Amino acid sequence: MAEQIHTVSGMSCGHCAASITEEVLEVPGVTDVDVDVPASLVTVRGESVDADAVRAAIVEAGYEVTESMRTAVA
Repeated sequence: MAEQIHTVSGMSCGHCAASITEEVLEVPGVTDVDVDVPASLVTVRGESVDADAVRAAIVEAGYEVTESMRTAVA
């Protein structure tokens, strides 16, 4: 399983987190989304997840991705 961490600007509340989660869960391969509003982070887990598609989903929800990082999870 892989993990992606995206720094996202413009998030301020639980509604922001819910909107992002809803959009990102539609990306093929995504199994889990964790939105940390105070830290401005969106963590995405799954298999063969296209980072560009995740960024596009976050933008579709109305937010800006300022940085992205991939990590491997055992």
